Amino acid sequence: MTLSADGTSRFAQVGTLRIHYHEAGSGDPLVLIHGGGPGATGWSNWSRNFAVLAERFHVIVPDLPGFGQSDEKPRGSAVPGWWAGTIVSLLDALGIAKADFIGNSLGGSVTLKVALEAPERVKRMILMGSGGSFAPLTPFPTPGIVTLRTFYQPPGPSLERLKGFIGQFVYDPSKITEELIAERFKVAMTPSIVANPPMQYNSGDPPWEEIWRDVRLTKLPHKTLMIWGREDKVMPLDMALPLLRQIPDARLYVIPKCGHWAQWEHSQEFNATALQFFSAA
Repeated sequence: MTLSADGTSRFAQVGTLRIHYHEAGSGDPLVLIHGGGPGATGWSNWSRNFAVLAERFHVIVPDLPGFGQSDEKPRGSAVPGWWAGTIVSLLDALGIAKADFIGNSLGGSVTLKVALEAPERVKRMILMGSGGSFAPLTPFPTPGIVTLRTFYQPPGPSLERLKGFIGQFVYDPSKITEELIAERFKVAMTPSIVANPPMQYNSGDPPWEEIWRDVRLTKLPHKTLMIWGREDKVMPLDMALPLLRQIPDARLYVIPKCGHWAQWEHSQEFNATALQFFSAA
């Protein structure tokens, strides 16, 4: 199946928000939630997985508000809780009662928050290099996380800073294409995003939620697969351990010679592993 960004582009009105998403395929619903790096969109995160997964599932790939073509995220809204509530509202708008989820980085923490607050809306979930945990063995925040949170602060955003950040996504930075960098930089410099960066913490904002402290994790009923790159420089591998310890039906799959962006750097293995997990569950 060959799918294009334009051919799968959709918009939904969710309350006062206009949310952009990509949609393709039929079958059981599957929601793919992207990470929080500068210039991130649903398409840029999942372009190497979307068509394969859409052969088996009805795939929904939103731009989280504040990213891509979706409306802005309100200042001072809870992270990741506000996004999680918005995703549930998007499911309502699309008439989807329950879905499988795959969440990358920030998208992993959003997926976890959906599972905690609306467990009946989640069937199974894959968390890839997920946020929402802590690193018991590695200094944290990593340089990648610091760049993510401060990209729009002085000296300000630049193509070189973005290249340095994206280079931390993968085990082999030579695989990053100029086209990918240019695409993400264009999105990152959208005036509304520059004026209100979705991942920037401002004075007076509520503290970012530490999901790993939520005792409800030990009661989650969902079958869960965590996929991690062994050489992840953004969310190091040991961040999987607190979640693995707490989520009752969790398992961990580690890909060697792989950074933070497993679904892109090892797309064939990622796609096969995801499909096997959903088929066996």
